[in-house]
Amino acid sequence: RCFYDQKILQKTFGEWKEWWTVCRERKLSLRAASHYRHLLRNLIFRAWRAYVCQQQRKRNKYYVAESHANKQKLLRTWQCWLLYVDVQRTKHGMRSVALAFRERSCLRISWAVWRRRHYQNFTGHKMNILALQHWAQSLQFRAWLQWRELFLYRQNDKQKETRAVTHYQHWELKRCMEAWLEYLNLHRAKKLQNELAQEHHRSRIVQQCFSDWQLSWEHRRRMHAHQKDIEKLAARIALWRVFAHWKQYVVLCVEETQQCELAEKHYKHHLLVRALLCIRWKSLW
Repeated sequence: RCFYDQKILQKTFGEWKEWWTVCRERKLSLRAASHYRHLLRNLIFRAWRAYVCQQQRKRNKYYVAESHANKQKLLRTWQCWLLYVDVQRTKHGMRSVALAFRERSCLRISWAVWRRRHYQNFTGHKMNILALQHWAQSLQFRAWLQWRELFLYRQNDKQKETRAVTHYQHWELKRCMEAWLEYLNLHRAKKLQNELAQEHHRSRIVQQCFSDWQLSWEHRRRMHAHQKDIEKLAARIALWRVFAHWKQYVVLCVEETQQCELAEKHYKHHLLVRALLCIRWKSLW
């Protein structure tokens, strides 16, 4: 029988060792899976961060390229305008020379008609140029007005916030000042009342008034003492209730721990019985 018990114990230990090995391998596999998921998340986060940085660099390059293109367009426009002004100046000089020659060679009436038409054409062309310039300036002015309106709106919001904060601080200070003044007036009034009461007590002109005041003061003192006794009784009742709730909570906690211990013992006993039954069946087979 001793040999049989030893063999049963060895088989039970072997089964427990195999179960412990399987549990350890399962824990290692779970830890490896969690490590692999963490590594994948880290790699995905790094790739996403690199992609975001690359997109931001592309966006910055695109903004720089767009600003450079706008500057180049503006420079080309300015150069073309300068060439146009030089050509117009040369044309104007040639036209003035031609007009002088025309005045010397042609009749004054034909010259006046031609000059008037030329002046009309020149003024029309100049008005077109001025209209284009005015249109460009109006666009710039509209953009500047929109920016200025947005800036003033934000500045107004900030000023409103600062005013609201200062108004709240002033209001709190005013409320505290009013409370302090009220307390000071009340303190002064109480002090004055105490002085008048002392003078009235010292004078003892009317003994009946003093006796009435003494009776009323005794009644107030008794009421105040009765109120203090009631407050103490209420505090004791509240403390007793808290102690009763705490005691009930402690009893429930103790019962819960006992139930948990009994359940754990029952579970261990059940596992041991099942292991012994399995070992017994294996030995029979």
